[in-house]
Amino acid sequence: MLNPSERIDQLYADDIQIIQSPEVFSFSLDAVLLANFPRVPKRGTIVDLCAGNGAVGLFLSRKTQGHIYQIELQERLADMAQRSIQLNHLEERMTMYNLDLKDSFTKIRPDSVDLLVCNPPYFRDLPTNNKNPNQHLALARHEIATTLEEVIAVSSKLLKMNGHFALVHRPDRFLDILELMKKYRIAPKRIRFVYPKQEKDANIILVEGIKDGKTDGFKIKPSLIVYDENGQYTPEVRRMLYGK
Repeated sequence: MLNPSERIDQLYADDIQIIQSPEVFSFSLDAVLLANFPRVPKRGTIVDLCAGNGAVGLFLSRKTQGHIYQIELQERLADMAQRSIQLNHLEERMTMYNLDLKDSFTKIRPDSVDLLVCNPPYFRDLPTNNKNPNQHLALARHEIATTLEEVIAVSSKLLKMNGHFALVHRPDRFLDILELMKKYRIAPKRIRFVYPKQEKDANIILVEGIKDGKTDGFKIKPSLIVYDENGQYTPEVRRMLYGK
């Protein structure tokens, strides 16, 4: 089950085991926040784009009886995700496709998805940006193999009318996200800013929208603070990680 350098980590709140390696991109709090943010349908079709080692889809699997399809470009990460699916005995409810997201439509019918989630690369592929020499990490963090616009365009095409879209990103791309969602017919409905500590600037944003949804009813949810003044997880974050 495990290859050299790999280990099994656990998200205690959802009783999920996940195969990880320090040599490739491991899940972070972003994945846990994203899995806990959208309204998750009890049944239907769910897609996890830019799935990495499968963390978001695995965490969502405890919240739905629907089928979860995962799309991941990097073969090594897709293989780790597939073995994590087997480790958690979720083969009948989860499918991993090792694909470029542009090719998602070869496996998943357009206009068919009830919920699409994505934890995409955050940083533009600029010549001035320092990129990690580890290609696995560089692809996960920088828009080398895809862009924010492509992610939102593909998401819109996959979603059925009134399907939900949820994204985790960085606040400095917030205006880009809203503009692109509007361009590709996804109405923003809920956002939440996440702050590392009370006095710090937000460093994560969660956005949920509805394909062809009405433009009214937009909500800014209460701020989420990750650490308290003692450097401990706040109660809400602790519940996401460890359960009640």
